[in-house]
Amino acid sequence: MVRVLAVADEEVLGVRSRLRDLDVDLVIGAGDLQWDYLVSIRSALDVPGVFVPGNHDPRTGPGHTGPAGFVNADGRVVEVGGLRIAGLGGCVRYNAGPHQYTQKEYDARAKQLLRSARRAGPVDVLLTHAPPLGLGDEPDPSHLGISALHGVLAELEPTWHLHGHVHPFGMLKADRSVGRTTVRNVIPWDVLEIEPRSVVPVSTRSRRSA
Repeated sequence: MVRVLAVADEEVLGVRSRLRDLDVDLVIGAGDLQWDYLVSIRSALDVPGVFVPGNHDPRTGPGHTGPAGFVNADGRVVEVGGLRIAGLGGCVRYNAGPHQYTQKEYDARAKQLLRSARRAGPVDVLLTHAPPLGLGDEPDPSHLGISALHGVLAELEPTWHLHGHVHPFGMLKADRSVGRTTVRNVIPWDVLEIEPRSVVPVSTRSRRSA
């Protein structure tokens, strides 16, 4: 069982003191958090980290670094902390930000991600910044969901799809289910226990954290 702290979008005041009782194996960042904040969490817990960029994050990729100690899963499948994670960062384009794409561009990015996933094997977590279209998104242009994620979920069937982007403003968003996958908005943070599919049959439980 891998115990995960997932974070996104909204910083938690006094986070370091609130981490003391968390016994986790991995930190997952779903985007739009200051990198210093992510690094402080990972350093305090002394565990690996994986992230995808949000639409407000600095440019990543060749020649650009991400938060220290974190693996960038954007557009690929990575194995970190005992889990296999497929990532797709950013959101549907609504202005000129560096991590924004049209739905057509997401179609192409999703196809590339699926090619990587077919080679990698069973995926435990689909990690994105934005949710699927019509599943936890909002009708305004800046919070529209990604249509291509439906095909990704149908093929990969991950245990969890974790995302941020749509701010609950202090209220938990309800989970959604797509086949065998639970889709969860992790803003501002959440603690989950995930049993890797690549090791044993799927069996998960989760605990929402305050």
